[in-house]
Amino acid sequence: QVQLAESGGGLVQAGGSLRLSCATSISIFALNNMAWYRQAPGKQRELVARITRDGSTNYEDSVKGRFTISRDSAKNMVFLQMNNLKPEDTAIYYCYGGLLALDYWGQGTQVTVSS
Repeated sequence: QVQLAESGGGLVQAGGSLRLSCATSISIFALNNMAWYRQAPGKQRELVARITRDGSTNYEDSVKGRFTISRDSAKNMVFLQMNNLKPEDTAIYYCYGGLLALDYWGQGTQVTVSS
């Protein structure tokens, strides 16, 4: 069983920054890919950013240039640096890990951006 644990959410004003962290219970290189998703009230969960085992990254269009996904293999952690936050970024952010055909999720961390 793979366990993921997020941290770093909070309340920030528009234009501010937050850094989310996700700690994994196994080597991040054992996972096919890791990602950050978010879910706003009344909306479907959506992919925000993904990083594959080989280090390739991709981002949802609205966060390109503002968010950066990165990893620290020595600590088995993945990060999401979020800059120039907007009220529409308000959501619960979930860490995701894919292993073969299995999906693993963290419990989520709330990010609230005030205008």
